[in-house]
Amino acid sequence: MRLLLTVLLAAAALQAPAQSLALVGAKVYPSPQAAPIENATVLVRDGVIARVGSGLEVPAGYRVVDARGDVVVAGFWNSHVHLLPEPYRGAATRPAATLAQALEANFTRWGFTTVFDTASLPGDALALRARIDRGDVAGPQILTVDAPFFPAGGTPIYIKDLLERLKVPSFEVADAAQARERASRQLEAGADGVKVFAGAIVGGAVGVLPMDVSIARAVVDTAHARGKPAFAHPSDLAGLQVAIDSGVDVLAHTTTNGMPGPDALVRTVVDRRMALIPTLMLIEVEVRNEGLPPRAGDAMLAAASQQLKAFHAAGGQVLFGTDAGYIDVYDPTREYRLMAAAGLDWRAILASLTTAPSERFGQAARRGRVAEGMAADLVVLRGDPAVDIDALDRVRMTLRGGRVLYDAGTAPAASTR
Repeated sequence: MRLLLTVLLAAAALQAPAQSLALVGAKVYPSPQAAPIENATVLVRDGVIARVGSGLEVPAGYRVVDARGDVVVAGFWNSHVHLLPEPYRGAATRPAATLAQALEANFTRWGFTTVFDTASLPGDALALRARIDRGDVAGPQILTVDAPFFPAGGTPIYIKDLLERLKVPSFEVADAAQARERASRQLEAGADGVKVFAGAIVGGAVGVLPMDVSIARAVVDTAHARGKPAFAHPSDLAGLQVAIDSGVDVLAHTTTNGMPGPDALVRTVVDRRMALIPTLMLIEVEVRNEGLPPRAGDAMLAAASQQLKAFHAAGGQVLFGTDAGYIDVYDPTREYRLMAAAGLDWRAILASLTTAPSERFGQAARRGRVAEGMAADLVVLRGDPAVDIDALDRVRMTLRGGRVLYDAGTAPAASTR
């Protein structure tokens, strides 16, 4: 029954054009730093926000949503996901309803209207994006780095068995020429950026293997020549230095395999306009899955939280991300709470979900704010994040381009895992 209902809802969403929609009576936060508009109406027409304000009349022909008591914010970005598990493998030929159901349960149910896939199997994210763009599958905007770049002999220990079992060609690069050639090929095929494992966790006596800086720089420079961002998986302070020296734009994690860096290192990262995706929740999940002593997990989380706090205090740009798809937890509530515990207020967390990623990834002119002329990527919340940060997780509706991708009033119960 659940699958049948999902199929019917997905089919209806794909067949219908973007509605003229009026969200009436809500509190609207136009952006994280703007004053709220009380008792506001948001008019959506042809996939964009036509008007926002109090006391607006709703034109004839609009579907009216009573949003009294709700809060409307811009659509959320999850800037660190992996479209790696089933059913995303072989996305080009998967049933549309299966993919739509997974995208709703994993992402749009939590308010995400854009996700950045920061490494998956070659071609899968691109194929899924193509199906969404042509209307075959209902889902969020997808950006992707496609396949990652590992140092020679540096396939991470936690992914090695899976890649071998699936007979996936190696993602390792032995020299700058090979790195440059593959980066060019992936970007020409449609990748929206690149990701280097500046520090690859290989275990054993080596622990973390740093990538040769010349190789990392070849990947990063190739992306920059095309106006695309470069992500880095740093792992430890040596990997962080590789990321800095190669000119990376976004740190995909904190450096949990090392104590927090000195103030000078944080200042260097901020001065170079590098963004940080904290992924604090990942630490708790990994500690639990690996059966590590709670004391070890507490120390790692404390180090990562201190790095986030220092980075934010220094004026660094924070992007929200969960590593969902590598970990099997998709509900972002815990990440919100951990970011708040690290010292970020609700405005900073909302910025990491909206204005910061839209600016970082070149879409600030059309996404990230609730304003006239912007794409109607919107989230309707049952609660106010200014009062309770958990309200960010109480999603009533998710709209992308004016289309309702998730409606808590009609959707079947979604899994959080």
